[in-house]
Amino acid sequence: MKRFVIFLVGLLIIGAALGLGAWQTGRWNPFGDTATAGKDGKKVASKDGKDGKAGKGSRPAAVVRTARVEVTPMPVVLDVVGTIESEHVVAVRPQVSGLLTQVMVKEGDRVRAGQVLFRIDSRSFDASVNQAKAAVARDQANLELARANERRLKPLLDRDFITRAEYETVVANVAALEAQVAANKAQLEQVQVQLDYTFIRATIDGRLGALSVRAGNLVSASTGSTSVPLVTINRTNPVLVSFNVAQEFLPTVRRFQSSGELNVQVLREQGQEVLAEGKLVFVDNTVNAQTGTIIMKARLSNDKETLWPGQFVAVRMVLTTEPEAVVVPEAAVQPGQQGPFVYVFQPGETEGAGRARVQPVKIDRQLGDRVVIASGLKGGELVITEVPPGLSPGAPVRLPTKGDGKGASKKGGEGKGGEGKGGEARGEAAKGEATKGAASGDAPAPAGGSGKAADSATAPRKGEPQK
Repeated sequence: MKRFVIFLVGLLIIGAALGLGAWQTGRWNPFGDTATAGKDGKKVASKDGKDGKAGKGSRPAAVVRTARVEVTPMPVVLDVVGTIESEHVVAVRPQVSGLLTQVMVKEGDRVRAGQVLFRIDSRSFDASVNQAKAAVARDQANLELARANERRLKPLLDRDFITRAEYETVVANVAALEAQVAANKAQLEQVQVQLDYTFIRATIDGRLGALSVRAGNLVSASTGSTSVPLVTINRTNPVLVSFNVAQEFLPTVRRFQSSGELNVQVLREQGQEVLAEGKLVFVDNTVNAQTGTIIMKARLSNDKETLWPGQFVAVRMVLTTEPEAVVVPEAAVQPGQQGPFVYVFQPGETEGAGRARVQPVKIDRQLGDRVVIASGLKGGELVITEVPPGLSPGAPVRLPTKGDGKGASKKGGEGKGGEGKGGEARGEAAKGEATKGAASGDAPAPAGGSGKAADSATAPRKGEPQK
């Protein structure tokens, strides 16, 4: 153990001695200065081809992509989560009891109003109809006979061959038979309706749900809420979207609703694709005391049936439109300890080159990948949308050029510099650096150059505010 400790101490001493020697010979500079001091105390060019004026501005300008801050109309919206509801739901139940003989539809079919869905055994109802028709015919014949008797007795009454009481008896019999015929006709209509009930039809246009019974089952007429319907029909066009809005937004909604109809959009849950649009048609008259919300509904057109009853969707209610909103891409907004901010591209003297200036902003709202700025920007500025790693305030940046993205040559042995006297910088240290310097003007000058590019990286541009 002692030998191991002695070995480590020896390594540390050797490392310290090597570092001190490098410091004294000028081959190592921990302060990042590319120039080394000569014997006379003056700075001389280092071996990598950089002169002594490079300083900390020797890092190349980062390539950034920018976007112009827009001033454009943007809607003022309220985003909530809602549920699609069918505007009309019908639970199909039998109105007469009997054996279900035929199911004429399939689950999920789209049906029309009046279409036959089921058939019930109708033989007993056919017999009742025939019986009622016979009763009507019998009473109709008796009525005709009574009316004939009345016509024969009327002249005899005028000649006093019969008493008035006899004649009035015949007249009363005619009236009784007329009432009997009317009652039998009503009975016939009733049994015909019962017969028609053996054909169970759809009462609305819509789409069927799951069938609860199959052919061969005995069904009974029941209107109670506990009875299971044969099938349920949902109207799928149009549909309603129901959503809850916090009570603090109710005055705002009512204020904009009084000036006109409010548009409501239904968006896909993951994304901003608009599935349907409609109008606000219902605001509940009571606020839920437990949740502090109020129910609102909008009617939506659903021709392509992209919305389904019971589906959860994102709901966007458009309250109004702000005519001159300051808008930036979402990628340009950066989070910070003091709040959100953006990097503004501050142009320099060289075309396409500049510096990154930090601008705090206040966000009003976000719509998709666009952010509305409440304060901090006026419009027309260039904001950086692709922030390179390690970008700091005041750092040199440049706009992309045609040569960006092609990369260094495969050989990687040479890189031509700018217009300086040194002409070329060779070796591993010059890979790609000279090319970047020629494109941006902010990279270090090659060996033998004047080093003005390095000075411009740290000094503020003309007309640029001091940091």
